[in-house]
Amino acid sequence: MPKLLNLLIGAGALAVIAASGNWAERHELQTKTEGLRQAAAAHVLGLRGLVEKHDFLPHAAARHPDVQDLLRTPRDGALQARVNDYFADLQATTGAAALFLVDRAGLTLAASNWNLPSSFVGQSYRQRPYFEDAVQGRRGIFYGLGLTTGQSGLFIAEPVRAGDTILGVVVVKISLEPLQAAWMRGADPVVLRDSRGIVFLSAVPDWLFHAIRPVSAADLHWIAEHRQYGNRERFYVLPWQTESRGASPGFVLHTSVGGRRHDLLALDTPLPELGWTLTVTTDMKEVVQARQLALMLAALAVALLLLGVLYWRLREKRFREQRSARIELERRVEERTRDLEEAHAFRKAMEDSLLVGMRARDPEGTIIYVNPALCAMVGYSADELLGRRPPYPYWHPDDQEKHERESADVLQGRAAPHGFESRIRHKDGHDVITMVYTAPLVDAQGVHRGWMSSVVDITAQKQAEARQRDQEVRLQRSARLASVGEMASTLAHELNQPLMALSNFAVAARALAAQSAPPDMLAGALDEIVEQSKRASEIVKRVRAFINPKRGHYENLAVDGVIAHAAALLKPELQQAGIALQLSLDAADTLVRGDRVLLEQVLVNLIHNAMHAMQDRPRGRIDVASRRVDQGVCVTVRDEGPGIPPEQLDQIFAPFFTTRPDGLGLGLNICRTIVEAHGGCMTVENPAAGGAAFSFTLPIAP
Repeated sequence: MPKLLNLLIGAGALAVIAASGNWAERHELQTKTEGLRQAAAAHVLGLRGLVEKHDFLPHAAARHPDVQDLLRTPRDGALQARVNDYFADLQATTGAAALFLVDRAGLTLAASNWNLPSSFVGQSYRQRPYFEDAVQGRRGIFYGLGLTTGQSGLFIAEPVRAGDTILGVVVVKISLEPLQAAWMRGADPVVLRDSRGIVFLSAVPDWLFHAIRPVSAADLHWIAEHRQYGNRERFYVLPWQTESRGASPGFVLHTSVGGRRHDLLALDTPLPELGWTLTVTTDMKEVVQARQLALMLAALAVALLLLGVLYWRLREKRFREQRSARIELERRVEERTRDLEEAHAFRKAMEDSLLVGMRARDPEGTIIYVNPALCAMVGYSADELLGRRPPYPYWHPDDQEKHERESADVLQGRAAPHGFESRIRHKDGHDVITMVYTAPLVDAQGVHRGWMSSVVDITAQKQAEARQRDQEVRLQRSARLASVGEMASTLAHELNQPLMALSNFAVAARALAAQSAPPDMLAGALDEIVEQSKRASEIVKRVRAFINPKRGHYENLAVDGVIAHAAALLKPELQQAGIALQLSLDAADTLVRGDRVLLEQVLVNLIHNAMHAMQDRPRGRIDVASRRVDQGVCVTVRDEGPGIPPEQLDQIFAPFFTTRPDGLGLGLNICRTIVEAHGGCMTVENPAAGGAAFSFTLPIAP
């Protein structure tokens, strides 16, 4: 029975140790995975921000009169020169890699680099997918190596329309090389691959133009036909070995970086709007160290517990023997002596096998006993330590006074019961951080013979605590980067419309000035530029006020007047799209308390969304109605589009949720936030008559 009990105790101890290691590994993996999520969010915001920064360029350039005229008269040299200068100015202003104009046959007529040896003018790009998409009336997006320069970039193409006729294609090229250079300076590898699994951006140069899986013959033919990656005909499979982590979203990646073997924790983030997948990684070394440390500490705790149990059992045995009958004394003297010798040998073997250092000193401080664990901890042999008095050879030279004070306190019986931390110097010169616990050393007769100290090496624990603090700092930094990225996306979304209008009116003013138009027409275009600049400034002020409500500009205003002004702002776009705007205003005498510009922005966003929903239905109608309800005013914007799918109604207002390939997913979220900041609420429904209806209610001003 005792043997079975010992087996059960041993099995339980091993289970506790293993469970401790598993828990530490899971905890470290969760921390690492959360850090990867934050890093992926920051990288995705950076990628999307880079694309959205130039997204409007082909759309605006396609509407320039000189661009359309050059497609009609491609042999006009003066017109070609003006378009070249226009594209060069746009390229220098926006930081794009290049802009160029292609006719329907795929021949380049004008380019921002017209005056360089690597000019695109005269080159044919009809085999490029972005040209094929744009010439068929769709926006084209494509990443690949340039046919002329051989430099990689993201190409965004927009058809140039004249009514229902497509005259040609405007293309903007965006360079992602600065982003890749920033990744290479980072500590952890970051990878971006296309829908076929081919890596085209990587912090590890050896991984570029390799694939995570074999590329099919059909895909190889398509890549070669469109020369997406230059003259490359083969894409070797990356030397990656992946290992899933159960329910965890990440996975372990076994690979080589710079000729050295690495185990990385990786996380994939898809970018469906671009057809790409972003992979961020971090080293698994800290996870392994956390498990090892937990196993060591658990083993130490179990060993100390077992030592206490065994010591207690020995004392019990000794007490039972003392209570034995006197007539058995002589017969048992020899047996008890043998038992004590065996117990002493057993205890010494156990002390020698401990990971905790043991040191015994007499009342004057002379070392009278050390175990192998202490010798390994300080680097000195037992012969070098036994008989030594303070100062001891392993005392740290920078802490001599502290060591002398602590030693004096212990020898005078003033040792702290909870122990104290001490830095010592190993014989080979490196520092060791320890915890020292001291208790009186009393012999069998109850005479105080000195002091017994347990010395625990906590260097690894201190290092782990430092790494944990560093990890928390990095997580806080990632959270701040994510917040900054979200605010930058909000400003980009809200300023897109007035900046687009500024570009259009500036192009019109330049065309009027070039054509010597009447001064009143030119003045009107310039007045519109001033008006849109003020509007952009007001939007920035309102976003700041939205962050800090004390800066808001609230006033009593009529909702019908806000609706009428928003309709006037969108009148040119509605006419160009062939969509009628029907106003049914029934709250002329009702005032609300609010910010005029922010409320106008809500209406502009809702009407813009309605226009996008009806882009396949020309000559449609959008209804905007206002009415008095209880203690508020309700405004409804209804379109004749396909409506909202029922499964998306619950998440339509969520940040970054969008059904449009070029959308940010922030417009409706911003609208609802503005309405709620005014004390109102916003809802959406699919009316029985068709389309979608967005409504918001504002309280009446007191």
